[in-house]
Amino acid sequence: MKKYLIAAVTPPLAVCRYGCAGCCAAPIGVFWLTGLFSLVYGLMGGPLNAEGVSWGTVGLGATLWLIAIGWAYLTLSRVDQESCDSQRKNPICRIIPSLNESDPMDEIKKAH
Repeated sequence: MKKYLIAAVTPPLAVCRYGCAGCCAAPIGVFWLTGLFSLVYGLMGGPLNAEGVSWGTVGLGATLWLIAIGWAYLTLSRVDQESCDSQRKNPICRIIPSLNESDPMDEIKKAH
């Protein structure tokens, strides 16, 4: 349940942490970031610099975000159905720490 909640908020992070297909994280991230940018840009007036909200741009942003969420859900559901080799991770996903790593602040407290 937690991984699907993370996938709804930050789809590329969920795919990197819980998914096998780390190669999907970059394109999902592009859709997600473009969706966020379009939402904010649409609320600020959009490409026509309108006085109000550009609903077409906001709709585009929401659509792109939904595509990223759907793609992340599809990737995560494939992980539930198949086993994966956790040793083969994408270089982009290696930057994100795994959930099994301990907190560095806890290690500092143990050292003192």
